[in-house]
Amino acid sequence: MAGFASLVVALFGTPLFIRFLVHRGYGQFIRDDGPTTHHTKRGTPTMGGAVIIAATVLGYAVAHLVFMTPPSVSGLLVLGLMVGLGVVGFLDDFIKISKQRSLGLRSVPKLIGQTLVGLVFAVLALQFPDDRGNAPASTAISFTRDTAVDFERLGMIAGVVLFVLWALLMVAATSNGVNLTDGLDGLASGATAAVAGAFALIGVWQYNQNCEGPRITATAPLAPCYTTRDPLDLAVVAIALMAACIGFLWWNASPAKIFMGDTGSLALGGALAGLAITTRTELLLVVLGGLFVIIALSVVIQVGSFKLTRKRVFRMAPLQHHFELVGWAEVTIVTRFWIIAGLFVGLGLGLFYGEWVVGSDI
Repeated sequence: MAGFASLVVALFGTPLFIRFLVHRGYGQFIRDDGPTTHHTKRGTPTMGGAVIIAATVLGYAVAHLVFMTPPSVSGLLVLGLMVGLGVVGFLDDFIKISKQRSLGLRSVPKLIGQTLVGLVFAVLALQFPDDRGNAPASTAISFTRDTAVDFERLGMIAGVVLFVLWALLMVAATSNGVNLTDGLDGLASGATAAVAGAFALIGVWQYNQNCEGPRITATAPLAPCYTTRDPLDLAVVAIALMAACIGFLWWNASPAKIFMGDTGSLALGGALAGLAITTRTELLLVVLGGLFVIIALSVVIQVGSFKLTRKRVFRMAPLQHHFELVGWAEVTIVTRFWIIAGLFVGLGLGLFYGEWVVGSDI
């Protein structure tokens, strides 16, 4: 129900939003030093990420209203993180449009905004334990579940502080990773849909194998069970996010009728980071979002190489623009990068399931 409602809102709400943006003259400003093929995109409506955010939230709300179930703390926290970063991205986009320049918010105000939103999420995620004592997040670093590396072993206060810093790093890295990926028609929305779909599967699996969950009996092994606080509701959030990205992709695919802008890319990255933290799969996100990692690393390598040697490794960073300048067609780049994103998602799900199988055998 969440996926269906979210898909309908995104699919039919996006063209309405396009008309509104065109009427107001809210078009994308294109950098002059970018690929020349992008100059034809000047004036294309942007801030389309607002539709993705609205569709995700409405899909989640409709599902709970239809089935008369209360929302979970974990689900609300992830959605709050998504909306909060979307507001930061909106301010960035609006400044670009109103001042007709490629630079929106300055780096410091933008970082402060991301930090404040991430800080609220991280602090609240350690609160609200359920009757088993499980909060939405844990001070332990997680891969497919919480590992033995627990910040709280250094003391309660130190553990909370270190977790907050860790969560802020995850939120900043993921939101900026998706932001850097959003440079070609449909690239970021398609890749995010794949990763969100993986989190939906992970949430459903964790629900079915949750400690004290529906499949745990007196004779069932407890070793591989999960302590995630609200796995099924997190799956609802993830499937709503995936459907919203797919509905938006209908209009964002080449040639794009609308761009998501920083409103969408920051929000999507925040949602993925929030899902990873609350499903206790923090380090697994590095694999699931491997495409975002590669693209972000290309920028780090380019900047580092130029500062150290005054030479560039790529013709242009992020990586997708390097291939544009090499001569690849935009649709070819997007399709191949989608394939790479899908392979990383498959690898991540394989690692997640493989760890459970090994735990069951033991």
